[in-house]
Amino acid sequence: QVQLVESGGGSEQPGGSLRLSCAASGDIHNGYIMGWYRPAPGSKRESMASITGAGVVSRARFVEGRFTISKDNAKDTIYLQMNSLNPEDTAVYLCNANSSFGSVWGHGTQVTVAS
Repeated sequence: QVQLVESGGGSEQPGGSLRLSCAASGDIHNGYIMGWYRPAPGSKRESMASITGAGVVSRARFVEGRFTISKDNAKDTIYLQMNSLNPEDTAVYLCNANSSFGSVWGHGTQVTVAS
């Protein structure tokens, strides 16, 4: 069973940067698409960026130019480099691993952006 553990959250001033990490353990393989989400209105979660086992990246338009997803296959870890943070980025950021076998979520890491 796959488990995900996020880290790297914290408090940052507007304009600052943070790098989130999501370490996967268990039966993780290249068939998984891994991504970063945050809560959205209506108890939903909005996808910010995802990356396949082959390294193909998808990004939401609202993070283009600010957030970058990457992956270290040797460590089974994905990252989210967040630049030019603004207060609207304050949220719990969640890591997800999705495959034909199902979807797994981490517990999240809190990001707070304030002066």
